[in-house]
Amino acid sequence: MRFDRYDCSRGCPVEAALERIGGKWKGVALYHLLDGAKRYNELKRNVGNVTQRMLTKQLRELEQDGLIIRTVFPVVPPHVEYSLSNKGRTLEPILLALRDWGESYA
Repeated sequence: MRFDRYDCSRGCPVEAALERIGGKWKGVALYHLLDGAKRYNELKRNVGNVTQRMLTKQLRELEQDGLIIRTVFPVVPPHVEYSLSNKGRTLEPILLALRDWGESYA
């Protein structure tokens, strides 16, 4: 397979995609949001061995890129939920393909 036929003169689209989802925990967080909205602590448990600081940072980046929606419910204590945006939902086939590849590779 030859890759030199892909024109990246205006910027590489693979690089652009990986800039959005390439953080160590971003893909895992997106994957766990495929089945619906999650509260922060539930998402943190699903993602695994990630620090609160790092998960918060990567969730903020995903929100800034329009891939997830952060909803704050005005209750005490604060209730925050994360869900995929319509743009984030377009990653579903890619995330599922990565899952399938990971299962066959591992």
